[in-house]
Amino acid sequence: MMEAMGAAISGLEAQQTMLNTTASNLANVDTIGYKSQETSFVDALSQTIAGGSNQTAQNAGSDPEQVGLGVSVGSIVNNMGQGSDQATGIATDLAIQGNGFFQVASSTAATGGPSTNDAQSTPAGTSSPELNSSAIEYTRAGNFQVSPNGYLTTQSGQYVVGVAADPTTGEPVGANTAPGSSNAPLPIQIPSDASDVAIGTNGEVTYSENGTQQVAGYIQLANFNNDAGLSRDGGSLWSATTASGAAQTFDVPGGSGMGSVASGELESSNVDMATEFANMIDAQNGYEADSKVITTADQMLQTLVQMPQG
Repeated sequence: MMEAMGAAISGLEAQQTMLNTTASNLANVDTIGYKSQETSFVDALSQTIAGGSNQTAQNAGSDPEQVGLGVSVGSIVNNMGQGSDQATGIATDLAIQGNGFFQVASSTAATGGPSTNDAQSTPAGTSSPELNSSAIEYTRAGNFQVSPNGYLTTQSGQYVVGVAADPTTGEPVGANTAPGSSNAPLPIQIPSDASDVAIGTNGEVTYSENGTQQVAGYIQLANFNNDAGLSRDGGSLWSATTASGAAQTFDVPGGSGMGSVASGELESSNVDMATEFANMIDAQNGYEADSKVITTADQMLQTLVQMPQG
């Protein structure tokens, strides 16, 4: 009976984890860029009552006899499938249509680093925030904004990482290079007197100034060999882990297998409510069944204890 109770308790814990995952998915059904999670179970160790035997001259042999000792959570997998796009009409709202993540970073100093605009001048300007290349995070939530100083940022104030445009050709510079010491991550800056700000499908950020169209820079995307191995940091942000590996590909949208970006749209959560409700019912039924096993085993133990002593 104690083995039955132990197995049932492990079932209760596993079903609780499944319900927790389902609850988190449903709570984030309207979260921009949210990726759902899926829980899977594996059986625990089994107790061997009798081992199997080979065929002999007298019999054909027998299979091993084992009793399972319960269940455990095998994995909680990130479903990185793309969510549907929803139109907002806001130029700085961006949805990646395909592979890739936006890169965002905080600053390590108020001044000292060039922006995508400053990088076009010689020497580069030094009025922009210096971004921390060792703590870049990744997101699919493209609900960006323009800060009071003209930088393209997340809603929490992190800077969107970009690359400068060549002042002669207007083409992106260093788009395939990872942000680092040799290629400092650059924030995208739009002058305060700019108008008609627009972002193209290739991540080109343009604006009008004194009647002339200018290029503020390009948004740079990153991609991973195993994006399901990324770690959730909260705030719709992800960070690289040993499971995901470091980002392997960098480029502007539409290049090197990256998806394009759609301005005026946001990627919705990829949570499927029908699936989540089905998972919730499964977890409830499994929890009730395991609870019944514990009740039954307890009743059997009580019967054993109360047996008359002869």
